[in-house]
Parts: sequence; structure tokens; C-alpha cells
Amino acid sequence: MLNMAEGLARLGALAEGPVVAEVARAFEAAGFELAVVGGPVRDALLGREVNDLDFTTNASPDEILKIVTPISSTQWDIGRAFGTIGARVRGEQVEITSYRADSYDGVTRKPTVEFGDTIDGDLVRRDFRVNAMALQVPAVKLIDPTGGVEDLVGGVLRTPADPNVSFGDDPLRMLRAARFSAQLGFEIEAGTLEAISRLRETLKIVSPERIQSELVRLMQTDDPARGIRVLVDTELIEEFLPEVSALRLEVDEHHHHKDVYEHSLTVLTQAIELEHARHPDAAPDVPLRIAALLHDIGKPRTRKLEPGGAVTFHHHDVVGSRMARKRLQALRFDGDTTDAVSTLIELHLRFFGYAEGTWTDAAVRRYVRDAGDLLERLHILTRADVTTRNRRKASRLASAYDDLEKRIADLREQEQLDAIRPELDGNQIQEILEIGPGREIGEAYKFLLDLRLDEGVLGPEVAEQRLREWWAARG
Repeated sequence: MLNMAEGLARLGALAEGPVVAEVARAFEAAGFELAVVGGPVRDALLGREVNDLDFTTNASPDEILKIVTPISSTQWDIGRAFGTIGARVRGEQVEITSYRADSYDGVTRKPTVEFGDTIDGDLVRRDFRVNAMALQVPAVKLIDPTGGVEDLVGGVLRTPADPNVSFGDDPLRMLRAARFSAQLGFEIEAGTLEAISRLRETLKIVSPERIQSELVRLMQTDDPARGIRVLVDTELIEEFLPEVSALRLEVDEHHHHKDVYEHSLTVLTQAIELEHARHPDAAPDVPLRIAALLHDIGKPRTRKLEPGGAVTFHHHDVVGSRMARKRLQALRFDGDTTDAVSTLIELHLRFFGYAEGTWTDAAVRRYVRDAGDLLERLHILTRADVTTRNRRKASRLASAYDDLEKRIADLREQEQLDAIRPELDGNQIQEILEIGPGREIGEAYKFLLDLRLDEGVLGPEVAEQRLREWWAARG
């Protein structure tokens, strides 16, 4: 809960920081107002880490650029049309924007920029009250015309203006509501939540790139499942990721969860816990988290009721992989992320064959080969996919995966598993078989690779002998 006295002390510390203080002095000397605005003010009050510094001012973009040039190492004006000038001050990136009173046409989502005269007018046009606060500097005065502090105390998200107007101006704010709910642990006010449900179809005018960017930010939070619930409950997710809400229709074949949707959210949460435990200082692994959320999206399409009432989802891993690839491409995700997510989904069931019986070394090598540089992510996803309430079964699966990881480590030390390849390259194959480039070289390479996977390191001499025998047997 917000302690106001401590929060105000943190605001004072924010104002006295070297970057804020230097920028504030420069604007005061030039005769202009300046305030830190939005997220930094909110986070300082809450005792959260303050990252990017955003300022607002009554100076015009040209005047901003003139003021910051002497105190910064770099400046950029890519946002000049929207009143924003960026700069690097004391090694830190800052953005300074003229007071704005822009509006949107409701069709293309392109703003008509109108510079405002007052900071209050600028704040009222922002997305949520908790983000509509400013810290005037160097005077160190909190400006809160919409009741942002009250919402911080109550742990509530609501728009500064009527939500119909706010979301009508920019429908992406509906998706931001889910992200801030997850990021801050706040409830969304009932009227604001109802407006999201009612206006959800207006998200269609927002570009896939902007939706993707906001989805990534949601997945970077410590509790994205909370935001996913908001998106599903309001049906906003139907506009860009309907495969997730479709999971509510499917009963998990093990009957250990209410439905596959709840199971998927549990897997997402457990994957994040494992991510933190195994790599405590690493940045949030967005591809892993998306894979955890989507790993079972193939189940609705593969659901089959068997005689006796059993429900199966055969090949949902392969089907889900294809579905995820298509959806991520539609959301304009980069190729690396799309490949990683679809591969993890395709491989996420592979381990359960290990738990049911003993794998040969060849099977372990193939597991490592197929996962490639996604192996650690696959470890986490597979472990997180165990959500059974049967403690004995959960313990057995965990022990089995411990054993698999140990065998991988042992084989890696013995055989350099990270670089599994035939012991003879293409040139050597051509020399030994006395043939030129062609289809036969590829077939010989595959034979040697299978030999390496099945039998491990044999040595070049044995590999050559086996290659000659294989070639002779082909006639």
C-alpha cells in the first residue's frame, strides 16, 4: 500500500537526481515550465524502480531542442511532429514533449496534434489517472488534476476522462489496461472494464505492430497471467489472440484442472518462476513465456471423444505449433521469436516419452539436436507443464527430468553435444567415395549424422569404414 510520506520523499529524491536536476535548471534558466510526467512519477510514489525519464513542458519542439543541445551528448527529433524531442543527458536517455491536447479521428487512430497551454490539459488527455500525474521541477511540486494519488492508494485503474472517450481516442489503451493491471497488481474500475468489453472491436483500427508491442510488454511483467485474464474476461483477446480464449472450451484429458485455459495460465506462471530460479538476473524471456501460454492451443482442433468417454488431443503439439506460427506472423513478430515459439510448442511433449520409459543415448542426443539453442527454454517449459495435483506423480516427473538433464550434461561433457555433426564433412565424403557434388553427398551426410546420433563418437577411421560399407551396400 502507498505510504504517502515515503512516496513524497522519493519524489524529492527523483527531482534531485543529477539528470532531472540538470534538465530542470536548463529549462528554468530559459524561462519555461518543466515537469517529470507519467510512469516515473507513479513508480517513484510506489517505491518501484524508475526507468525512462519523460518530461513535459510549455516550450515548443524547436525551443526544447535549443535548450537541451548544450547539456546533452546526442539529440533526436524523430517525434518532432508529435512534439517530442529526445536527448541523452549524462548518459541517460530522456524524452521531452510539449504540452499537448491532441485528439484522434477514430478511424485511422492517427492523432491530430494540437499543442496545449497548460500542464493540467496535457495530463487529462493521458491513458489512466495513475499515469496522469506530474512532478514539477525544480520546484518539486506534485500535480495531480485527475486523482491519480487516490487511485494509487486504492490500487485502481481508471481513465482520466470518460472511458468511452479515452478508449475512442486510442483503443490500444484497452490493452494497456491489462498490462498495467499485471504490472502494478491493480484492479480495473468497473466502468472502465465494462467499456473495454463494449468497445473491444475498435481495436481493429490499431496496427498489428502496436498490438504486438503492447503484448510483449504484458509478457515482460512478473504476473502476465493477471493481464491475460483481463483480456479473456473482457473478450478483448478475441481481436488479436482468440486461440487463448478458445482453450476454455476444452477439458484437460487428465481432469486435473478446470480446463486447458487454467492449465495454460498455470504453466505460464510456473515457467516464470523457473525462469527466475534458474536465471535470476536475466531479462524476461518473452518467447518462452509466449510458448508457455500457447503450448496447448492445438487442443481445440484435435479434440476427440473416444469410446468410453476419454478425451484425446493427438498431435496437438504439431497443430499448435503451426497455429502459433501463423498467429505470430499476423502480429508481425520477428522471425527468431516466431521460430522459437513454434519449435518449443512442437517439442513440448517430447519428454513425456522419457518419463514413461528409458531413453537410449541416441534418443537423448536427438532431443538435444532437435532443441538446438532452445534446449534451456525447453527444459523450463517442460518442467512448467507439470501441473498435476498428484504429488507422487509430480515428484516422479521432476525426478525423471532431473535424470534427463544429468544425462545430457554427462553426454555433453563426453561428446560435445552442442555441436553434433557427422565426423566427416562434405569434402571428405567426396574424396572417400570418389564422387562429385550432388544428391548422394546429402544422403551420405545424413547417414553419418544418424550414425553419430545413434552411436556417439566413433572416430574418423571407423566413420570412414562405415561410410564405405553403406556405399557398397547401395550397389
